[in-house]
Amino acid sequence: MPRPARPQEGIAWVTGASSGIGAAVARQLLADGWQVALTARNAAALQALADAHPGRAFACPGDVTDPAAMLKAVASAEQAAGRPIALALLNAGRWKLMGAEDFSFEAFRDQMEVNLLGTAACLAAVMPGLIARRAGQIGIVASVAGYIGLPMATGYGPTKAALINLAESLRIHLHPIGVLMQVINPGFVRTPMTDTNRFPMPGIIAADDAATRICRGLRSTRFEIAFPAPTVFGLKLLRALPTALSLALLARVAIGQAKR
Repeated sequence: MPRPARPQEGIAWVTGASSGIGAAVARQLLADGWQVALTARNAAALQALADAHPGRAFACPGDVTDPAAMLKAVASAEQAAGRPIALALLNAGRWKLMGAEDFSFEAFRDQMEVNLLGTAACLAAVMPGLIARRAGQIGIVASVAGYIGLPMATGYGPTKAALINLAESLRIHLHPIGVLMQVINPGFVRTPMTDTNRFPMPGIIAADDAATRICRGLRSTRFEIAFPAPTVFGLKLLRALPTALSLALLARVAIGQAKR
């Protein structure tokens, strides 16, 4: 049966580690005794974090949408540490407000390439090693936005719904061979990405708070790590309602946002 990975069994790999949730989780994992490989496009930010933790954090920059770069990042991380990756937190993501009138194919494709295909590229790079060792842990960062279609999330929401579905499918295959698969569904978290939002964000929490909750969840075997509770409960309740009713309620939310 799969169990959470431990620092003595290998290193942690965090993507999207240059800012926001990724950087906060990387710092928390370092505090918890892990060696951490850091991947994102911003090489300078990664190196600054690595320099603050010599011998324990390794900058492995790369674009998650490039499968070859992710293979190189995994190899570089394991070579630098002299140990395999035992825990992978796949967190890189892109968000853009987008409804119907401002729907853009380019923006939709960009979010799909980073959020979904980027995660797939990371999985293709790291999963074979975990399967070969029949041990380890993967956490995919999705979002509560993947539960149900939300206003202004016509690009972001579908990618997160797909990630939840992907994690569910992989869990079925990985669980019997000892690899723990988890999905992380945060609500609003204060990051450079959410700083662009022009609407109220109920229940928003700091990135360090989110990191604490994520790392606590990673020390468990539960499949879904979701927070904050009121947001999760509210959206799951909406999803359970008859579709006509849930869409009508969400339409009222959209109208309210438009008036602000």
